[in-house]
Amino acid sequence: MPYFSYFSWLLLVFLLPLSTIAQDQRPNQETHQLSIQRLPEGAKIVLDGLLDEAVWQTTDVATNFWEKDPRDGVQAERPTEARLTYDDQFLYVAIKCFDEDAGHIISTLKRDVGYWQGDAVAILLDPVNEATNGFMFGVSPAGVQTEALLGGGSGDGNYNGNWDNIWYAEAATHTDHWAVEMAIPFKTLRFEAGSTTWGLNFLRNDTQHNQFHVWAPVPRQFWGIDLGYAGQLRWDVAPPVANGNVALIPYALGAVGEDFEENTNLENLQTGADAKIALSPSLNLDLTVNPDFSQVDVDVQVTNLTRFSIFFPERRNFFLENSDLFSNFGIPPLRPFFSRRIGLDEDGQPVPILFGARLTGNATENLRIGLMNVQTRANENQAAQNYLTAAFNQRIFQRSSISGMFINRQAFTDGSLSNTDYTRNADLELNLQSADGTWEGWAGYHQSLRKNINNANAYWNAGGAYTGANMNFVFDYVSVGENYFADVGFVNRIDNYDAVRDTTIREGYKILWSPLRFTLLPKADWIQNLNFEFINALFLRPDHSIKDRETFFLLNPVFPNSANIRGGVGNLSTLLLYPFEFTDGEPLPAGRYNYTDFGINFFSDDRERFSYVLNFEGGQFYNGQRRLIGGNLNYRAQPWGNFAISAQYNSLDLPEPYGDSELWLVGPRFEINFSRNLFWTTFVQYNTQADNFNINSRLQWQFRPLSWIFLVYTDNYATEIWGPKNRGIVLKANYWLVL
Repeated sequence: MPYFSYFSWLLLVFLLPLSTIAQDQRPNQETHQLSIQRLPEGAKIVLDGLLDEAVWQTTDVATNFWEKDPRDGVQAERPTEARLTYDDQFLYVAIKCFDEDAGHIISTLKRDVGYWQGDAVAILLDPVNEATNGFMFGVSPAGVQTEALLGGGSGDGNYNGNWDNIWYAEAATHTDHWAVEMAIPFKTLRFEAGSTTWGLNFLRNDTQHNQFHVWAPVPRQFWGIDLGYAGQLRWDVAPPVANGNVALIPYALGAVGEDFEENTNLENLQTGADAKIALSPSLNLDLTVNPDFSQVDVDVQVTNLTRFSIFFPERRNFFLENSDLFSNFGIPPLRPFFSRRIGLDEDGQPVPILFGARLTGNATENLRIGLMNVQTRANENQAAQNYLTAAFNQRIFQRSSISGMFINRQAFTDGSLSNTDYTRNADLELNLQSADGTWEGWAGYHQSLRKNINNANAYWNAGGAYTGANMNFVFDYVSVGENYFADVGFVNRIDNYDAVRDTTIREGYKILWSPLRFTLLPKADWIQNLNFEFINALFLRPDHSIKDRETFFLLNPVFPNSANIRGGVGNLSTLLLYPFEFTDGEPLPAGRYNYTDFGINFFSDDRERFSYVLNFEGGQFYNGQRRLIGGNLNYRAQPWGNFAISAQYNSLDLPEPYGDSELWLVGPRFEINFSRNLFWTTFVQYNTQADNFNINSRLQWQFRPLSWIFLVYTDNYATEIWGPKNRGIVLKANYWLVL
């Protein structure tokens, strides 16, 4: 019996018990409950961080917080108290953090930035109390606000910090504590009428003492945002549902620039608008007409020494709210949906979008839906395109789900949709997870449809994971067909470049991925924890012969001051199917290459005003040698400034006639916060691999909540001849109007 058949039986044995485990009750729902009562008639809350209103003396108090990091299962040393009340418009939050040391760490005054790098508190709300999605509202001792959308779990895909909405907060520091008051409009939240039980948790970043506290305890191996560990918020009566929740966000911009390569001057006057319309308390419609994303942060460039494309994250606001409904399908190197394929070409350059609409949210307590349609204009390189995506996520048991998605990319020519130029994708996934998140199993099937392509046009994967306090492991099997296309997705490794013929050849593949991690908690003052990690990845050809193998052993001691070292050794075996070039010399010939390299990274205590990261790597690279020296230096002029520089030097030395290469990537960055509403950020990137020197400088002023004026300057130069490529300046204003 082939080994992959054994794997199928093994996976079945693994998944079946999960269907029972997944039905267990969630922790903390019975042990951590907080009652909330309406604000007394005529009483008012003044947001000033003083907490001197009479109501705060009579409300129920969430206290006895637990330490989560660096040790879980023990009470927090420094007390925290949280209180809630409400009226017809707002949910009011008061949090008091006791600490006689007023030396708070405040990384920035910029909204939505630096929450996890400094002292702060947050409230987590799960209005449907199903641990599938929720909200986070956080505030630093300087009153800097952060809001985020949450999925149900602990992974990065469950945290969307790019979501924006209007709410209010102020903070104040006192002799023995600091305190925060928030007012969160019910219009900002999405919840069903009649609900009297919400999921609830409170977080405290006690960064200056290198600790993280939670009200409802969360095991150390999970992120504190994990809604599966939320307690309960019990309302005296169902909270009022806000009506008429509509926000109109028009913008206007003027831009001038020059393209030196094309010898053209650029001038642009442009207007457009976004709208956010609450069709129900839990279902939101986003509309955009002629959107512009000139104010969005530029991508952080990287040196790419692989044979495949690099994944860059989505940063455009229109695509972000409830984005997990679409973007969480598949696995990180294989995403059927990747919103950067819409309105951006392969070089990251804008493709004009005419309009877009997104309907997302909860249709029922257990069913989330997403529907998106975007239309782009034609340009010199491609016809106009229509992108239609529909998705659902049906919760089953406590934290498990069945999800499905359909994607249609279709060219729009001569006033109608093309009958030949299209790609369609259909996806179905099952995720089973125990109530405490410890055990997880998954299976997914993804089909692509193109005209006259009927075979090898699917990919499927299945696997499982265990996440314990001292041991984590994952086992995943992936099979990708040669003719699986995802025009609105990110599919890595399927395209193999032939440098001699200057062409790309597609070949399907399979992956066996099995990382294993152990964490030790020594009882010693000089070390906080010690992590061992073993990662093995096999990449197989369609006939199941080994194409590539990547094996790493990593050691990561973490010290009590948050400094840590990460080092290890990697052994790789790579089958080049076709010649490939990494330098200006001749391409490496096809064949198998076995090589080993070593690396060590040192991360200093990032709570200090001056912090740094040092990187060293070296060893074999295919049939030659590679050396890497790099690092990051950062100085925090608290709280008004951050000044940083990153640099990386890669040296490739291959035997003749395959050449050698020296690659530099340098990125100075500085940020000056004149206030909580006025910021100046400049980012410079020097990348010899991309032959580009880029300057991006942005001044932004928030003249009212979420209404901004941006002044953005960009300049690009070729590094080899040090000649200008293009430059431009944009002045843009938007206005958030609540109707």
